Amino acid sequence: MKSKAIAVPYYVWMVIFTIVPLFLVGIFAFTDRETGAFTVSNLMEISKYLPTLLRSVTYAVVTTVVCLLLGFPAAYIISRLPEEKQSTVLMLLMLPMWINFILRTYAWMNILDANGFINQILMFFGLKPLKMLNTSAAVILGMIYNNLPFMILPLYSIMTKIDKSVIEAAQDLGCSDSNVVRKVIIPLAIPGISTGITMVFVPSVSTFIISRMLSGSTIGLIGDLIEQEFLGLNYDPYVGSALSLVLMVIVLVIIGIFNQFGGEDAVV
Repeated sequence: MKSKAIAVPYYVWMVIFTIVPLFLVGIFAFTDRETGAFTVSNLMEISKYLPTLLRSVTYAVVTTVVCLLLGFPAAYIISRLPEEKQSTVLMLLMLPMWINFILRTYAWMNILDANGFINQILMFFGLKPLKMLNTSAAVILGMIYNNLPFMILPLYSIMTKIDKSVIEAAQDLGCSDSNVVRKVIIPLAIPGISTGITMVFVPSVSTFIISRMLSGSTIGLIGDLIEQEFLGLNYDPYVGSALSLVLMVIVLVIIGIFNQFGGEDAVV
């Protein structure tokens, strides 16, 4: 009884701030704005936003793949360092996340600007400046920068559990370095890979601040559309709720798929 009483605040919080909002989103998504009757017209209107939805998913997939390619070796290297060095490297990895998310994105705006740090270096060596800001590459770069730690940390937590003797045994049995990675490390790291992919893909597919700031509002993602429907001049919470519902379904499907591969350590 005591344990159940302790959990009451959690259940109250979950109902008020999770279940009720989701319930309201579902109601608005299937409600006619004029009559208040049940309708699927709001979902039908989403068809005109399919290019934006596809772009959001594409950017999120690219971001997730790049984060995995960068995060996997980084996590492995960190996990094989002496313990005292591991904590230092992890602190340096987490240090940028202590800075406000918007400030970090502003920093990238200055770096990628026509007169920014990178172009200043290029012009110093007599090269032509590059157009980096207000491009798709800038948006994806911002997403990778902000989400990379969410890939490294779950991979690191799994790789620290891999016994070094297992890797040494594989090497003693004649496995090359590439085969050790492919047949030993990757299979054992599957739960961390699954968790990392989920933690990167979910915020990437729903982001809107990064796309607005690094694309100059020229590249719209699904998060931008949802914000416009709720806060823009064309206020329409019914279509906005329908977009949110579709996005939630996509996210839940992705999480469900990767939970099948993640085993006991997968994200729930």
